[in-house]
Amino acid sequence: LNRLPSAGVGDMFVATVKRGKPELRKKVMPAVVIRQRKPFRRKDGVFIYFEDNAGVIV
Repeated sequence: LNRLPSAGVGDMFVATVKRGKPELRKKVMPAVVIRQRKPFRRKDGVFIYFEDNAGVIV
């Protein structure tokens, strides 16, 4: 299959800035996922998910 691998919380990816300061917008930058809507399982067995998706520019 020619699919991109999925990224989860703590994974690094390349993204564009959609909202923010004008000097940061429309640029491609590395970022890290800090929140995701899709439920994911922690090692202790708890499923956790957030209200929105979010990343932090590195």
